[in-house]
Amino acid sequence: MSCLTRVAKVRRRTLSLKPQQSAKGAQKSVRPLVLRQDEGFFACGCAPRGVFQLCCRTVRRGPEKTLERSKKSQIEKYQAGPRKGSAPKVQAGQKVSGARALMESIKLHGGEVVFGLPGGVMLPAYDVLYDDGGISHILVGHEQGGCHMADGFARATGKVGVCFATSGPGATNLVTGLCNAHMDSVPVVAVTGQVRTTVLGKDAFQEADITGITMPVTKHNYLVSDPNSIPRIIAEAFYIARTGRPGPVLVDIPMDVALAQIEYHPVTDVKIRSYNPEVPLRLDNLDEAARLIAEAKRGVIYVGQGAIISGAWREVRELARKTQFPTTTTLLAKGTMDETDPLSLGMLGMHGTAYANFAIRDCDLLIAVGARFDDRVTGKVDAWAPGAKIIHIDIDPAEIGKIYIPDVALNGDCREVLQALLPLVAERGPTEWNEQIERWKQEFPLWYPKGEDRVYPQAVCEELWNVTKGEAIVTTGVGQHQMWAAQFYRCKYPRTFITSGGLGTMGFGLPAAIGCAVGVPDRPVWCVDGDGSFIMTSEELMPAVQHRIPVKVAILNNFCLGMVRQWQSLFWDQRLSAIDLSYQPDFVKLAEAYGAVGMRVTRPEEIRPAIEKANEINDRPVVVDFHVVKDENVLPMIPAGQTIEQMMVEKPR
Repeated sequence: MSCLTRVAKVRRRTLSLKPQQSAKGAQKSVRPLVLRQDEGFFACGCAPRGVFQLCCRTVRRGPEKTLERSKKSQIEKYQAGPRKGSAPKVQAGQKVSGARALMESIKLHGGEVVFGLPGGVMLPAYDVLYDDGGISHILVGHEQGGCHMADGFARATGKVGVCFATSGPGATNLVTGLCNAHMDSVPVVAVTGQVRTTVLGKDAFQEADITGITMPVTKHNYLVSDPNSIPRIIAEAFYIARTGRPGPVLVDIPMDVALAQIEYHPVTDVKIRSYNPEVPLRLDNLDEAARLIAEAKRGVIYVGQGAIISGAWREVRELARKTQFPTTTTLLAKGTMDETDPLSLGMLGMHGTAYANFAIRDCDLLIAVGARFDDRVTGKVDAWAPGAKIIHIDIDPAEIGKIYIPDVALNGDCREVLQALLPLVAERGPTEWNEQIERWKQEFPLWYPKGEDRVYPQAVCEELWNVTKGEAIVTTGVGQHQMWAAQFYRCKYPRTFITSGGLGTMGFGLPAAIGCAVGVPDRPVWCVDGDGSFIMTSEELMPAVQHRIPVKVAILNNFCLGMVRQWQSLFWDQRLSAIDLSYQPDFVKLAEAYGAVGMRVTRPEEIRPAIEKANEINDRPVVVDFHVVKDENVLPMIPAGQTIEQMMVEKPR
């Protein structure tokens, strides 16, 4: 009997339920719909049993069970969370399926929530998930969004984010998300289903060599061939993802491996012969570093995301306090230094503050902490910090000397290195260098026109900071809005500014915000997005509504691809090509169609009330469509590959 025939027979039997049957009896009658290995259902890609049971209950209750009520009950079911304790605890040595071993191992190593989208070969794992009360699941709109959610969860919490996808297109949809996490050193474990090993390599339905495809964009990946190795591989995946320089790990599990029965033995002690992330702290260069610090007259501390990953933000602030060196951060390191502190220079680089870039130009000592001298920071490499000696602290030896040969290299965990260095650093008071920094701040502040009857994007970001007092987690997409948010939303704490830095992934903001809100539910989460960026992943409003995740989205809507327009205007003789987004959807109606709250702002006096109103809504997402000035440019700007001398700056007028 074919799979489809069996499904049809089960459906006919379900439709013949008599009205007088009890609820309990009705539930028993639909048990054949439960997907089990011996029924041969998995290969057809049928929906999970929860979907069939919902349909059966709809039929049994009669015509009064409307679609709207069905949708509402489904939302309430998911909002209630997993059924705690509904699955018996698995004991060591117990016979379980590979899929059960997978889920038990994920929980054992700290997996709290899975962001995923099921498909045929992943149904063994989802069948286990149905009864498992120890882990939550967010059904995403698109696998790329699921990977970004796991990414945002990991960045906001410091834990490993987990995402699931099925084989073929489901797995390939993860590639951008994995590459994004790889570029930004984010610990993510992605689990994908794969076709059975008996047809692997034979162009089976939805087969893709996802381990080969993702090899360049993951820290490591696995194709699991032995079901007994699942506990070990998941333990290694979490260990590799979070240790050393973090990064994404992919685990590809064929369907027959997931269905196979094994004896479950949990793995907690991970030792990998070819991988040793523990970098021994070498103290031989510390005295030389302390000497350079003591002799410096114009020192600058340059902080990258490595300081956040290592938890070194307190040590960074203490180093700044003791030396009185002005401190600047990369885009991903915002919040390492409290940006309201007088010693903070804000962000440096292409769209960094003018005074941060001037400080780099004129400094005589540069202390790089967990930073990789990215091209968006340095511009023309041989003209950047030309008179500075360099102390480079980084856990990854491949980064030290890659762009600049440092005068002192300190290879190790940033926090451990700074803890060893700080006792050797003498305290000093403010100097003439600090006075020069203050003069630059007064002469070249971040600025935009005020008093006009138009909504400036900078005003939205500034007012968002005023309303939230810098206490929110802010995510962004990629484009002009990303830079305005980085400039005008001053972060007080690490892990509160979440954005796509290395890859520059448009559409990152909304799903990342959902991941942040799931991981840190007691903080408000705002996504500052652009109209072009928001369109790319706007379908993720669906899981946000379904799970009542109260993320707020501020769309800085200039009806065009703003950063492309800026580059074409400045460097391509104003030949504006393929940037028009005037045929975009009505974002307010789009939000409302998903069940979210939609608002629109077109006048400056409406900015603050809209932000305040959005902050008061905590049972669903909110989308605020800010219609901003179309022809505004992000300044300051150092053209790509140029020097600080070519920086474009607009002074207050």
